Amino acid sequence: MGKVKNLKKAAAYIVLTLLSFLCLFFFYCLIINATRSHPEIAKGFSFLPGKSFGPNLYNVLHNKNLPVVSGIVNSLFIASASAALSVYVSALTAYAIHAYDFKFRNAVYLFIILIMMIPTQVTTLGFLSLIGKMGLMDSFVPLILPSMAAPVVFYFMVSYFQSNLPLEIVESARIDGSNEFFTFNYIVIPIVKPALAVQGIFAFVASWNNYFVPSLVLKSNTKKTLPILIAQLRSADFLKFDMGQVYMLITIAIVPVAIIYLCLSKFIIGGVTAGSVKG
Repeated sequence: MGKVKNLKKAAAYIVLTLLSFLCLFFFYCLIINATRSHPEIAKGFSFLPGKSFGPNLYNVLHNKNLPVVSGIVNSLFIASASAALSVYVSALTAYAIHAYDFKFRNAVYLFIILIMMIPTQVTTLGFLSLIGKMGLMDSFVPLILPSMAAPVVFYFMVSYFQSNLPLEIVESARIDGSNEFFTFNYIVIPIVKPALAVQGIFAFVASWNNYFVPSLVLKSNTKKTLPILIAQLRSADFLKFDMGQVYMLITIAIVPVAIIYLCLSKFIIGGVTAGSVKG
């Protein structure tokens, strides 16, 4: 039995090591190519870094056709605001479903869950028509406010509340005279902080990488986000096309995401595990 157990453990380590290598190898390729010039990249892949990291970074940041700095600021603002709004409103909605016993509660819960089944692309035409009539085209508002309606985040938070938030705590706060918003902001939120961190990461990354809707809404060059700028740089004229700049811009785009993952990684395993278990 001991040998079988050791063999299973060894096989698990081998598989996990292989998967880790496959995941990290592509990031390694990206970083290596960001240090190489366009002619060097055209010759094929190399495991050794090049000497063009500085020139590639300078060329990207000083590209007259691509306002990269404003693109970074725009992406950071939109992703941060969307993540904060999505997580807070979804948690507040989930708290209402969990802590209140009202008529049609199950119907409301089911309706929100059913929205998860509707792809974003299906509603895009009506969404663009609506914001056009409201005069919100070429604005950050349509990219931030709709993030309040996040059924996936809501479902995760309901599951987390059910497994980690006893209603006795809420009742005790009410008996002590705490109003509902004080209870939610100062009692409930500290308890569910791991879940908020996990969903904040996912919401930030989803908004940061979002290309489809921003490309339809944003028209001004100074308001465009990084995914749009990367697509523009990638589709540039052949004579002006520089793969070194493309890889450098993609590298710049993944840095904020990597920093957020490193800062909040301790919440991911605990938050996801607790949120997936009811009872």
